[in-house]
Amino acid sequence: MAKTTEPTIIKKYANRRLYNTGTSSYVTLEDLAEMVKREEIFVVYDAKSGDDITRSVLTQIIFEQEGKGGQNLLPIAFLRQLIGFYGDSMQKLVPSYLEFSIDSLTREQGKFREQMASAFPGNALEAMEEQVRRNSELFERTMRMFSPFAAIIPETGAAAAPAAADPAPSELDLLKQQMDEMKKQLDAITAVKS
Repeated sequence: MAKTTEPTIIKKYANRRLYNTGTSSYVTLEDLAEMVKREEIFVVYDAKSGDDITRSVLTQIIFEQEGKGGQNLLPIAFLRQLIGFYGDSMQKLVPSYLEFSIDSLTREQGKFREQMASAFPGNALEAMEEQVRRNSELFERTMRMFSPFAAIIPETGAAAAPAAADPAPSELDLLKQQMDEMKKQLDAITAVKS
């Protein structure tokens, strides 16, 4: 099917079948994954309610792709961090940051692929690690912009005073420490009740 400016309408029925109104045929999640790879835009609606369920269907496609052997793109640490952002004050920042990051990766993928292809097998891993490191640094800088009083130390997750701060802890630092301790206590209580 040729690319058009209008998205293809996919209807999901109660029996979990997906119907492509553009081709008048039933499709699978695998078919939708292929459409995404071909950059075909589609929207999925619940056939009964008419609700837009595109996000959940795309998430389901990712879930299935992650379940295939050797297809994992999302590291466990990333998934844990992502889950941790739900309900957090930074939740609203995460989608735009992720969009910016993936757009940047997409724009740079041509150069990145050339580097990977020209690199020796031993250097391919190093190039990938360097890209991950740069993305992590960008993420940390972005987070610091929204949290000017403390920087996050990636290894420990603890709050650290800004570099220009006095060696003696300030009143604000002491309050932050107390809040961190209370949060840990609340987390422990919540974990016991679960």
